[in-house]
Amino acid sequence: MKKTLTYLALIAFFYLGAQEHPNLILTQAGVDEIRANLGKVPFFDAHLAEVKAEVDAEIEKGIFVPIPKDMAGGYTHERHKQNFFILQKAGALYQILQEDKYAAYVKAVLMEYAAIYKGLPIHPQPRSYARGKLFWQCLNDANWLVYVSQAYDCVFNYLSKKERKYLESELFRPYADYISIENPQYFNRIHNHSTWGSAAVGMIGLVMQDEELIQRALYGLKDNSVDANAKDNDGGFIMDKGGKAGFLANIDAPFSPEGYYTEAPYYQRYAMYPYLLFATGLHNARPQEDIWNFKQGVLLKAVNTLLNLTDTDGEFYPLNDAQKGMSYYSRELVSAVDIAYHYGNQDPGLLSIAKTQNKLTLDDAGFAVAKAIAEGKATPFEKTSMEITDGPQGKQGGISIIRSGEPEDELNLLVKYTAHGNSHGHYDKLSYSLYHRGEEVLQDYGLARFVNIDQKNGGGYLKENTSWAKQTIAHNTLVLDETSHFGGNYEVGSKYHSEKYFSATDDTGSQWISVKENNAYPGTNLHRTLILLENKTLDHPLTLDLFRVQTNDEHQYDLPFHYFGQLMSTNFEYTTTESLSALGTTAGYQHLWLKARGQADEALTQISWLSNETFKTLTSVTDKEDEILFTQLGASDPEFNLRQDPAFILRRNSKKSTLFVNAIEVHGSYSPVTELAKSSVSKVKDIKVELDTQAYTIITLSFTSGESVRFCIANQDASLSAQHSINLEEEQIKWVGPYNQQQLK
Repeated sequence: MKKTLTYLALIAFFYLGAQEHPNLILTQAGVDEIRANLGKVPFFDAHLAEVKAEVDAEIEKGIFVPIPKDMAGGYTHERHKQNFFILQKAGALYQILQEDKYAAYVKAVLMEYAAIYKGLPIHPQPRSYARGKLFWQCLNDANWLVYVSQAYDCVFNYLSKKERKYLESELFRPYADYISIENPQYFNRIHNHSTWGSAAVGMIGLVMQDEELIQRALYGLKDNSVDANAKDNDGGFIMDKGGKAGFLANIDAPFSPEGYYTEAPYYQRYAMYPYLLFATGLHNARPQEDIWNFKQGVLLKAVNTLLNLTDTDGEFYPLNDAQKGMSYYSRELVSAVDIAYHYGNQDPGLLSIAKTQNKLTLDDAGFAVAKAIAEGKATPFEKTSMEITDGPQGKQGGISIIRSGEPEDELNLLVKYTAHGNSHGHYDKLSYSLYHRGEEVLQDYGLARFVNIDQKNGGGYLKENTSWAKQTIAHNTLVLDETSHFGGNYEVGSKYHSEKYFSATDDTGSQWISVKENNAYPGTNLHRTLILLENKTLDHPLTLDLFRVQTNDEHQYDLPFHYFGQLMSTNFEYTTTESLSALGTTAGYQHLWLKARGQADEALTQISWLSNETFKTLTSVTDKEDEILFTQLGASDPEFNLRQDPAFILRRNSKKSTLFVNAIEVHGSYSPVTELAKSSVSKVKDIKVELDTQAYTIITLSFTSGESVRFCIANQDASLSAQHSINLEEEQIKWVGPYNQQQLK
């Protein structure tokens, strides 16, 4: 995008005069259409009535603009937060219903803020690297302005010229300057925080027709005084070394071509609101910017990608820092779905998501969705297996989502091999999670934080987020010598990403993903291949996990399996600990109680457990020296900040190169009503390592039915055309490509 385009807006302003209002998120044409169809579009009418009742109730309570003092979750924080939500809705109601009481309310509240803003000190809570004035951090101040700019646009013509001048000089311009010029360490960076800042400054700039603010929002501060080595609250560096900043840089750098946001779904969900709202404002007020086509239309693609990063129940996969349970029912995704439908290609699948959300935005996009639903255009939103790349050019690893089965009985395998993910990233290269019917079979912990709960560190991140949630042992991936990947060093970890080796959907019904990581530990190469096997013998697809380690030094290897449920049985003896002690002292081990330990005296080790009325069995190929550790989270946690989650850890001592082979099977059922258990025993009879060399790995999996399946992998050549031939005892095995699957019986 060329800067010269933006200067055309200046010429247009002088020749064409002031712009009409509203023209930010609501437009005059959109308002006219909505008014003409009131009472004719049931979905929109119902939501309009709901919002009207909410705003009317707030107006009845009166106006509250308290002097800020609290952290997140406290009264003043929540009151100012409620104010910006209600102001945005009141502005929309004024435009749609043409009732002056809503504009009068917006005006009165804004005048209250204008009367105190300049005199407000920096927020008294010294917790943030960039403290706000209304809130404890500039991030929340930007939230306020993103919402309130929409309200100001809606009541712009209701206000006199003198009133607008007062609000802009006493509130909006100093507000925009504070979160940008006075806090460059917040504003001039590549991060979801600065996206909110850029959108806030840009949106109020669009309403005020302030070209300086618009340019500042798009391209960042020209005089960049930010220390590139400074760190934010989460211990992450606040800028990339290239020094780029502003809204456009924050689109270009964090998003992959498909629209994956490197901080992962939880923060992508949060950031999509400012991304899409400011983009909508630019589209409506400055179409010459052609924002929807910036970086090949990545912002609208990102909505589809984000919806696919959800489980069966619509909850986002909790990668990196992420609160479990966050879903596409969030207000940010309501807005995102409406905008993506209206300004995108009118994908009818998005309409079914909107119906499920059962909420709309009171603007052009929301009305377009409601009208299309009323016309019967909705079709199911189909989520399929897919690969999503990471990095600006899609060359920094990625995510694979493997799905099998109908939604009501779906199995999801999520494999992560991304870049670090900025300051919200975790040290979990080649980790994976497994879901059945939207419930976790093997889980990712997510973040250690109670968002907006004042009793827990003011709603902010807990120290256990660093000492546990980010550490490698907290994830379903391999740990060497009780140290996290990259030594738990953010700057080192941010230099590297994992690589996809190959992936495929086999015509036998199996789906494969094979990934490599060569930098997590010095002198060590990690190679993990995961196969979702569909077989008529099985109740559900089986996950086969092959984890190869190549190194010249001896190490202790720990491979954890973070599960939920009640232990049912094992095929080995174990000893429970009489007194609890932590498993280790650092890298997350200090948080694990050692509950029991067993020795693998069989070539095949099995552990079964029950959760969500289905049985699960972990079948592992083990050496007689291998240990199985039973742990529970909660050690070194005097404030009870951590969940008390269990895990199995397969420990292999004093080994150089090695291969871990594990199968995770979901099988049978238990009904607490009928009290009947069905298929409670695993159908895996044997797993045999036929061959494991630097060049090839061959595994045979046998079932109790008598059937066997052989899996062959070429470890060094992923070419689709490469021909392979191996003599295995008296049998010659041939195949083409990086993998092969054979039904033996």
